[in-house]
Amino acid sequence: MAGVRLPVIQEVQTSLRADGTRNWVYPADVHGRWLRARRIVFGLLVVLWAVLPFLEMRGHPVMQLDVAQRRFFIFGATFGAQDAWLLVFVLGGIGLALVIATTFLGRVWCGWACPQTVFLEGFFRPIERLIEGDREARIRLDKAPWGLSKTFKKVLKQTLFVLTAALVAHIFVGYFVTPWKLWAMIGEGPGRHPEAFGWATGLTALFYGNFARFREQTCVGVCPYGRLQSVLIDKDTVVVGYDAIRGEPRGKVGTTTGDCVDCKRCVVVCPMGIDVRNGLQPDCINCAQCIDACDQIMDKLERPRGLIRHAATNVLEGGKAKVLRFRIYLYAAVTLLWVVGAVFAFRGHTTFEAGLARVGAAPFVLDGTDVRNAFTVHIVNKRNDPETFVVSARGEGVAFVIPIARVELAGFGRTTVPIVATIPRGKSSVPITVEVRAADGTVRSVNAVVLGPVGGL
Repeated sequence: MAGVRLPVIQEVQTSLRADGTRNWVYPADVHGRWLRARRIVFGLLVVLWAVLPFLEMRGHPVMQLDVAQRRFFIFGATFGAQDAWLLVFVLGGIGLALVIATTFLGRVWCGWACPQTVFLEGFFRPIERLIEGDREARIRLDKAPWGLSKTFKKVLKQTLFVLTAALVAHIFVGYFVTPWKLWAMIGEGPGRHPEAFGWATGLTALFYGNFARFREQTCVGVCPYGRLQSVLIDKDTVVVGYDAIRGEPRGKVGTTTGDCVDCKRCVVVCPMGIDVRNGLQPDCINCAQCIDACDQIMDKLERPRGLIRHAATNVLEGGKAKVLRFRIYLYAAVTLLWVVGAVFAFRGHTTFEAGLARVGAAPFVLDGTDVRNAFTVHIVNKRNDPETFVVSARGEGVAFVIPIARVELAGFGRTTVPIVATIPRGKSSVPITVEVRAADGTVRSVNAVVLGPVGGL
């Protein structure tokens, strides 16, 4: 950092020691405006996540991913398995939004909206604090020999962890089978629904292991997002940073000119176990708990807040941050391309699919003076409601036989309709068009060619 000489760090603060062993993190309690804001965001996200499976729009669930029946309801729109390619635009849009947000605001997603953070900081760590006490009490409890009090607290905590993990898992499964159906499955027992029971049990075990034990190691060693910081973040990105120009040289009050009194309060409140004063680190999730902790100390010392704050690295180094830069223009161009592609893709989405296939090993059959070609029309209803379809065909000089010109399909049903096309002997390669019309007037057209013997033989 220009103009500032930081003290030599003998041992880097982190959740992993130099030899690779786990350094268990005991985050201290902290209070402040950023923690209050995060708790409000956590509450809104949890409520939204929990109630979405129960809500309906246009007579269907607002959000349901029914993999077994290959049907998906997303905010009033209905999609079938044939629409899976649209996920490219959905996932691409989510990834693009994450990249842009990271470029402007760093890992704001990790600290404020990632399910890993929301559930860990919103449920599991509060349960732990409620039962075992504050940071010092938890450390003393873990170091104490096993006795009645420690056993009771540990068993109670782990029991509540399992119940919370089970609740989260069952709500998650509700996105795939609806909560009402899941409740009925629970009443009927696992023997009647082994798949749902297996998923719920497996997810409960996964969530319990993650939030009870693995915790921040998911962010450090599993999630690739943190490793991408060096690519997505530059010196103009707003991050949670330490103002070394103001804070150094650090030391006790009255012994140094820097505002940092080296109380290490910012370190003990960090859920990742890092020291923000060491500079930008891949472990940092921008949770801003160190800001709240440092502001409390500054208030007690009657010094200005903001020794640790949201700011670009260039600003923390005494310069200015640029909002518009090359990568922003690049992301704007990519976003424009994504919007154009997504608009065309979703506008082309229809409520049914129709395809045409030739039947039989031979392309045509000779019948006296006629040549017959056999086809089948494949129709898939991508709506959850019954639909009626009318099949018609046209072609110059072609006679058609459609035994079932009108078909009714149940929701997400499918069927095939035979079509026989006949041309006079002597003709060949006559183009035809088959149309499938839905009750709402939507038409899907498919083209084919009626074949005959070469040279009209």
